[in-house]
Amino acid sequence: MKIGVLKETKEGERRVALSPDVIKQLIKKEFTVTVEQDAGVGSNFSDQDYKDAGATVGSSQDVFSADLLLKVNLFTKQEVSEMKNGSACMSIMYAYNHPEILEELNKKSIMSFSMDAVPRISRAQKMDCLSSQANLAGYKSVILGANHLEKIFPLMMTASGTITPAKVLIFGAGVAGLQAIATAKRLGAVVEVSDVRPETKEQVESLGGRFLTVEGAEEVKVEGGYAAEVSAEFLQKQKELIQNKIKDSDLVITTALVMGKKSPILVTEEMVKTMKKGAVIVDMAVESGGNCEISEKDQIVKKYGVTIIGESNLPSLLSTNASQLYATNISTLLMHLATKDGFNLDREEEITKGVLITYEGQVVHEFTNKILTKSN
Repeated sequence: MKIGVLKETKEGERRVALSPDVIKQLIKKEFTVTVEQDAGVGSNFSDQDYKDAGATVGSSQDVFSADLLLKVNLFTKQEVSEMKNGSACMSIMYAYNHPEILEELNKKSIMSFSMDAVPRISRAQKMDCLSSQANLAGYKSVILGANHLEKIFPLMMTASGTITPAKVLIFGAGVAGLQAIATAKRLGAVVEVSDVRPETKEQVESLGGRFLTVEGAEEVKVEGGYAAEVSAEFLQKQKELIQNKIKDSDLVITTALVMGKKSPILVTEEMVKTMKKGAVIVDMAVESGGNCEISEKDQIVKKYGVTIIGESNLPSLLSTNASQLYATNISTLLMHLATKDGFNLDREEEITKGVLITYEGQVVHEFTNKILTKSN
């Protein structure tokens, strides 16, 4: 099987789908790999690094001749048009948001696999790119916030006086939120956490955070590790709880996502008005609409004396590590699905069924079909 690695075209994207170290492992398994020229530059991998690993480095046309194309981000219509009929592709797709791309893939009977659809089960952990990238994003959110905060995180006792620790408020205790808690605590901050899932309380407290309990949280449903959409009544109770907390916070980090839907607004403009001058908000959900009412995608906004950071691609800011982890995720999935001789799919097997989006000219992914049917 010939694998092709394309250079990312999304603005600001510095990651690459395969690292040289992972390519060495694929070459040992007798796959052949062609990498587009300069594909790894943003992650500090040179063309020579790829050649030394056993890959061929070529033009985009050389890469498009592959049996399987790999990327981090969704393939564009133009890229799909250059793929071979009956070939395959694998990337982070969020397929339910892009029916127009699915249509183009089906026209050419291209088999597609979505990295964001890997089921959250123990044997698929090494394939789970959402977790690997969220871990890095959670760390970076705190570092970004600290850089923009005009005060230090830890308690500091000096001859000139005592500086009290920064207060950090985190919304969401998923993978990103938990890493943000751990990072903020290591830097010496006091950390409080709100999450709609009461079962996260133990994890939060194990990292040294204080869990803020919302009345009625036990009724929230969880699907695939994510909270399902919650009621307006519950969101109101959550807002009331955090209204007093947010006034005293130095840094607020929001991570709340609802799979397949727009992110809930947790921090209203009115709340921002009540925050301390010099406070910082990092909205990690800005890509899917944002948890802060006035955050702007890929912008740093200053309003009411508060800095609101809307960086939509935090993992790309740690591109070397992000690419290393993503390469492990995507290669592990690939070796689960295929050998050097091609794909050997058991479409009823849980991981395969979870990641296969288009097959023989049809959308076969259950969750994607469900969302697309609702939106029509």
